[in-house]
Amino acid sequence: MPYKLSATLKAHTSDVRALSSPTDQLILSASRDSTAISWERSPSEQEFKVEVVLRAGSRYVNAIAYIAPTPDAPKGYVVTGGQDAVVNIFNLQAPKNDPDFCLVGHLDNICALDVTPGGIIISGSWDKTAKVWKNFNLAYDLKGHQQSVWAVLGVDEDQFLTGSADKTIKLWQQHKVVHTFTGHQDAVRGLTLIPDIGFASCSNDSEIRVWTLGGDQIYTLSGHTSFVYSLSVLPNGDIVSGGEDRTVRVWKGGECSQTLVHPAISVWAVSTMPNGDIVSGTSDGVVRVFSESKERWASAEALKEHDEQVASQALPSQQVGNVRKSDLPGSEALSTPGKKSGEVKMIRNGSLVEAHQWDSVNYTWQKIGDVVDAVGSGRKQLYQGKEYDYVFDVDIQDGVPPLKLPYNVSENPYNAAQKFLQSNDLPLTYIDEVVKFIEKNTAGVNIGTGGEEYVDPFTGASRYRAQASAPGPQASQYVDPFTGASRYTPQASAPAAQPSYSDPFTGASRYSGKPQASPPAVISKILPISKSVNFKQANVTAMQSKLLQFDDALRNEISTSSLAMYPEEINLLNEAFFHLTDVTSSSPRSPHNPLTAAHVEAVISILDRWPSSQRFPVIDLSRLIIGESALLSDRFIDALFRAAEWEAGWAPPLPKARETNILLVLRTLANAFDEESGKDLSAGGSSSWSDNVLESLGQIPYAVLNKTQRVAFATVLFNISCQGLRTPIGLSTRNQTISLINKAKTADSEGVYRALVALGNMTHVAKGTNNKLSAAQAGEISQCLQALPSRFTEARVKNVCIEIGALL
Repeated sequence: MPYKLSATLKAHTSDVRALSSPTDQLILSASRDSTAISWERSPSEQEFKVEVVLRAGSRYVNAIAYIAPTPDAPKGYVVTGGQDAVVNIFNLQAPKNDPDFCLVGHLDNICALDVTPGGIIISGSWDKTAKVWKNFNLAYDLKGHQQSVWAVLGVDEDQFLTGSADKTIKLWQQHKVVHTFTGHQDAVRGLTLIPDIGFASCSNDSEIRVWTLGGDQIYTLSGHTSFVYSLSVLPNGDIVSGGEDRTVRVWKGGECSQTLVHPAISVWAVSTMPNGDIVSGTSDGVVRVFSESKERWASAEALKEHDEQVASQALPSQQVGNVRKSDLPGSEALSTPGKKSGEVKMIRNGSLVEAHQWDSVNYTWQKIGDVVDAVGSGRKQLYQGKEYDYVFDVDIQDGVPPLKLPYNVSENPYNAAQKFLQSNDLPLTYIDEVVKFIEKNTAGVNIGTGGEEYVDPFTGASRYRAQASAPGPQASQYVDPFTGASRYTPQASAPAAQPSYSDPFTGASRYSGKPQASPPAVISKILPISKSVNFKQANVTAMQSKLLQFDDALRNEISTSSLAMYPEEINLLNEAFFHLTDVTSSSPRSPHNPLTAAHVEAVISILDRWPSSQRFPVIDLSRLIIGESALLSDRFIDALFRAAEWEAGWAPPLPKARETNILLVLRTLANAFDEESGKDLSAGGSSSWSDNVLESLGQIPYAVLNKTQRVAFATVLFNISCQGLRTPIGLSTRNQTISLINKAKTADSEGVYRALVALGNMTHVAKGTNNKLSAAQAGEISQCLQALPSRFTEARVKNVCIEIGALL
């Protein structure tokens, strides 16, 4: 059954920023209105009611969590955090105006909270730290992030995860960093545990990534079109996410199975209930509950009202694509089904442009709003390559050019204010003043949903403008609320921007003398790099557990029982996991029982008969076996390529299961060429498996690979180049590798950098031997070296290009 609206909870007067739903009868919400609310329903009733309103702070309350009942608190505790930088704890059995406990130690806004089953509290703050509290006392100070800690998660009573605006995730064992996870391209905003795998993270880069605790990224979920703020997991293991694109998305088997559009700008928080219901908290101050159970759905009238609210929203054209009205089809286009859940289609409806989203569960197109300014930008203002409804001038200091504050009327003003302050290194304490300025100077804007209509005289398209009672943005009453001027000037206490040059003699805000020229930077020599890179980190226990779980699922279905592992295979794989657990532990036993060809044959047999969606733990096991032994053969390599369906064609989009399998096979191949594996790629010693690998890699259309796969692809080539530095490789192998490197120098800076270093290693070896590069190879390389620095502006790319050019 599809998820549909079950309940709408209204009591907050501002954005709902955080949620917790520990039982089917209890929802906890935290809001920017400085309160937290406990919503309860009796088992005999469907409706949630406000049970307690907690004055949880004097300013925004941004985080909330729940401590399970104890003898002292039979109904449990509510934990809150916010701009007061204090963790407040309230006993739900006898709530009072003042918290029962106050945990002091953070220096700035507390934006994340989590509680372990044992009652340990983890808090994250803009002060760049997370803190662990036991028995309401500070136990550990987690210091190591370079920016705000936006997400925290208790793995168990001694392990904790933190996600930060520095784009990294850290795993802590008590107060020590065990591992740092990198991959997100923007601030990490949410974390949640994934049973039998590890955890998931979401980010302002609009992506969700699933990781093992050992550091491996299993797969990426793409579909959100803006910041993803919050994650939760349903009892069946499906992932739920919410973000700035107004949606809650349900992810099943690596695919988006349903998209729930909200009549609000931001979905700040999502939570899941034990009964499988989903709770969302949004920028309109409303808590909503969605259910798969028909008996818990809202009335037909309430469902219709909700759909109408969603359909009446105005969407900025940047959110759904900027196309001309003349290019759009009419309503007849809605008779063609969508290809996937969440797909957006724009149509012409008279003078309006409507956005409709495909609902794959109900098999219908749902209107999600009217698109404003989808067909013209004559009125909009351009700033840094993007169009905005307003670009305000903000004075921060006399004699200093004003800062630009861009804003769209369909944007959350808090989000716009925060971006403005952070991009200009101004204190976030001024966010309220900036928001008030935005709201005052855009008051009365009506987004083309009725009333007097403004029509573009050239295209006939509908636009929006201020109502008659609200003058336009250039009107005289649109003034700075502090100075009365036409620009916004913060109060005198607002710190001024630091000048670029300070006069060392007079202390003046500008240095009038000509600054001395900086000496040219000294670039350290990079090439050659002989240390290969491997993918050997793993949570072996979790890998084994997942493999056995899949085996049980196959065994218990009549149609798939013949695919389950045989007793001898189970014994061999258990031996392999025992061996790998031993060699990856901090204190391995010695000597090890070596893996044999029989272990590899068991892996090959399982790879060949298991379904695609259940192969990934077996391929992951192969990754470690290849890294820990020299048991390589054509049979093993061929089985890996079959497992990733190498011959199935490469037309995008590839199924998620196959994407994951391809990534793990590429990482396995990188380990196959790792220096510790002792492979011989010399002209006389190269076995046919290495030629097989290079030939198969050449079959991949590089553009179909995602970023993570491209990095793994480039790592294979880099490790081959490292082999060439130690032992001269065959001419055929070298030429094949260079050809693949040239294919890999087209996208994503990390993959490009690894490919460039591999090329540098190969060029270094060629210069020192009789096997010089051909004129065609040298010419192709020279062209790449000239083009790449302008496409990838990182200094490391430019420096490697310079070194390779010198070698040529």
